[in-house]
Amino acid sequence: MLENQTELHKRFWEIYSKQDRAKINEFKKYMDKFAINFNLYKDGNFIEQSLPFDVIPRIIEKSEFNKIERGLQQRIQALNLFLEDLYTDAKIVRDGIVPQEFIEQASGYLKEFKGFSPAKKVRTHINGIDLVKDTVTNEWIILEDNLRVPSGASYPLSIRDTYRKIYPEFFEKLNIEPIKAYPSYIEKAMNYVNTGGINVVLTPGRYNSAYYEHSYLAQEVGAQLVRAHELIVQDKKLYYKNYNGKLIRVGAVYRRLDDDFIDPKFFNPESLIGVPGIIEAYLAGNVALMNAVGNGVADDKGIYYFVPKMIQYYLGEEPILQNAPTYLPYFKEDKEYIFKNIEKLVIKDVAEAGGYGVLFGHTMSELQLNDLRALIEANPRRFIAQELIEFYDEECYFNGDIQARKADFRAYVVMGEDVKVWQCGLTRYALEAGNYLVNSSQGGGFKDTWVMEL
Repeated sequence: MLENQTELHKRFWEIYSKQDRAKINEFKKYMDKFAINFNLYKDGNFIEQSLPFDVIPRIIEKSEFNKIERGLQQRIQALNLFLEDLYTDAKIVRDGIVPQEFIEQASGYLKEFKGFSPAKKVRTHINGIDLVKDTVTNEWIILEDNLRVPSGASYPLSIRDTYRKIYPEFFEKLNIEPIKAYPSYIEKAMNYVNTGGINVVLTPGRYNSAYYEHSYLAQEVGAQLVRAHELIVQDKKLYYKNYNGKLIRVGAVYRRLDDDFIDPKFFNPESLIGVPGIIEAYLAGNVALMNAVGNGVADDKGIYYFVPKMIQYYLGEEPILQNAPTYLPYFKEDKEYIFKNIEKLVIKDVAEAGGYGVLFGHTMSELQLNDLRALIEANPRRFIAQELIEFYDEECYFNGDIQARKADFRAYVVMGEDVKVWQCGLTRYALEAGNYLVNSSQGGGFKDTWVMEL
C-alpha cells in the first residue's frame, strides 16, 4: 500500500478485495463498446486508439478537495481579470507586474483584439488546471493552466457511468461525491454569456483527438454538435443551417478548435475547419465564443510564473495554491541559478503543450546539458525551469498486479455568473514505472477520481 493512503482508501480496498476479478474484463469490454478514444493525427497518419484506463480510482478526501476548490476559484478569477485587463487597459503591464516583452512575445497574445471585451467580460469559461501532490510538502501544486480548449472531462464522466454499472457496491457503501452536474455547469455558463440564439459545440470533426468528447458533451449539455460547414455568418450574426436549410440564430459557441483555425477570413486562410466571418460576428457582440479568443497568452508557461502576482494584484489575496518553484532565464539571477543547477531541473519550452518540449536535466548527458544552456542563452524568453516535484504515485492495475505509477490531476473549473469547480477531474497516470510524463498525447492512461468523506 502506498504511503499516502488514508482510512478512505482502506474502506475502498476492503470492498475491492471482495469483488470478482472477472468484472475487470467486463469493465474493459464496456468501455471499449462505447469507444472511449483519444485519437492522434501524427506524421500525416490518423491513428484511432482506445484511451488506456484503470479500474482503481484516485481518492481525494472531501476536506482536502475543499482547499483545492477555493484555490482554483481564486486562480481563475484572477486569470479572468488579467485577460480582461490585458486586452483593455493593460494596467498590470503599466504597473510593472508583468513585463511588456513577456506579453508581446507570447505566441497566444493577439494584439488585434486589443480594446475588445467579450460577453459579460467572461473569458475563462472552461478551464483545465493541472496539479500534482508533492510528497515533500504534502500540498497540491499547480503545474500549468489550460485556458484555451482544455479537453478530457468526458472521460471521467464515462468511466463513472461504467463504474456504477459494474461495481454498484462502492456507491452503496461509500460516500462519493456525485459528478453529473458538470454538463449543467457548462450549459449555465453558455446561457449566461449567450447573446441570443441556440448553443452549439463546434468540432473540427472525427479526426480530432478529442472528437469522442465533443459529441459526448454536446449531447449532455443539450447543445447542437456542429462542424464549420453547418454554420454561416450573415449581417455579422452567426446561424446554424439545419437539415432542411433553415437558418437558426446561434448565441454561444463552445468551440473545440484553436484560435488559428476558427476563422479563415481572420486567421489562417487555409483552415478548412473554421467558420468564415465568425470573428466579425464575435467582435460585433453578436455571439459568445467559449473560451475567448486570445486566451492563449495565459497558457504561456512564462506567464504562468506571474499568476501568484496576479492574485495579489487583482484580488489583494495570497495564493491558496502554489505554483511549482519556477525560474525565468529572462531574469539574470534566475538564469544563473538555472545554469548552476540545470542537471536537477525540469526545462520547458513555453509554447509547447501536451507534454511536448519538456526536458529532465537528470536524464541528460553533460554534452546535452551544455547544448541546452546554449539554447537558453540564445533565447531566454523561450524557456522556463522548474524544480522537479516528486509527486505521489497512484496504484494501478496491470495484468493482474497492482503497480505504482506517477499520476497528475486535471481539475475542471467553469466560469459563468460564478466560478464552479467540478467535484471530480481527470487523473492521468504514466504507463511506465518512474515516468513523469502522464499526458494522453504521451501515451498516458486515465482513471476516475473520487472525492469522498467518511
